[in-house]
Amino acid sequence: MSESSQVHGLLAEFTGHEELLSAARRAYDAGYRRMDAYTPFPVEGLYEALGMKSSRIPLIVLIGGIVGATGGYFMEWYAMAVYYPINVGGRPLNSWPAYIPITFELLVLCGALSAIVGMFILNRLPHPYHPVFNAPNFARATTDRFFLCIESADPKFELNATRRFLEGLEPASVTEVET
Repeated sequence: MSESSQVHGLLAEFTGHEELLSAARRAYDAGYRRMDAYTPFPVEGLYEALGMKSSRIPLIVLIGGIVGATGGYFMEWYAMAVYYPINVGGRPLNSWPAYIPITFELLVLCGALSAIVGMFILNRLPHPYHPVFNAPNFARATTDRFFLCIESADPKFELNATRRFLEGLEPASVTEVET
């Protein structure tokens, strides 16, 4: 077993969000792509600095909404025009204005449910354990510290070279995170 296979990555601790943002930009510019940041509050620009791609949730919600609306409309059409046709006042059997409320409600319902399911799947939830939880001082990520973790799965990751790179960013500490 290689040395880096037992290491999840290197975790650099910063005292301010500006330092973390600068470190993330410099790490991305240096060629690191498999990295993540942990902060006590949202940091504007960090998403872009880490090189994250846009989310697929809007597409999932759109598809879920279209499926829901189509299913709702088809369900009502089938019930009113095919399965149980009743001619009331000479109106056509496929009177689409009557189908709008249920079609809209199913669009919203299926869109919302697909957003929840998509978020769980894309975030790989539930995920009760992560290796960075065992790092010393990581609990401070919820109060006053900012962390940048370069993962060992990164193609450019080499333990000693990556440690020297992170130490050059002047963090409060650099910790090895074990799997």
